[in-house]
Amino acid sequence: MLQTSNYSLVLSLQFLLLSYDLFVNSFSELLRMAPVIQLVLFIIQDIAILFNIIIIFLMFFNTFVFQAGLVNLLFHKFKGTIILTAVYFALSISLHVWVMNLRWKNSNRFVWTDGLQTLFVFQRLAAVLYCYFYKRTAVRLGDPRFYQDSLWLRKEFLQVRR
Repeated sequence: MLQTSNYSLVLSLQFLLLSYDLFVNSFSELLRMAPVIQLVLFIIQDIAILFNIIIIFLMFFNTFVFQAGLVNLLFHKFKGTIILTAVYFALSISLHVWVMNLRWKNSNRFVWTDGLQTLFVFQRLAAVLYCYFYKRTAVRLGDPRFYQDSLWLRKEFLQVRR
């Protein structure tokens, strides 16, 4: 069971990683003249997203619902967050690779192709949705119903057995 002190520590770590993601999305374009620094920021951002994915799955595995065998219920309840996080991760990596390929050799030029601009808009839109849904999921996983046997869980288990 996830204790309150552990949950607050995990939640703080998740919010710190989300804050870093927001920081890089907000200010990475200001560093286009220093492509090495921008590359390092992008790599750390992608690792932070990956850590957030790992943390959320560890939180899933720690619930009583998961341990009772109702994995499908958990994934059904949070499938929007899982899918959106995977899409955002893929969009972020794609954007980072494209930006670094275009700007690595000539960082003095301001290069924005139509495709890059489209990918940029979709990645930023996905970032907003990712932050909202991820924070909502992280907070919802603090609900004690997920960590103990309850009438709600028994009803869900009976529905799955039918």
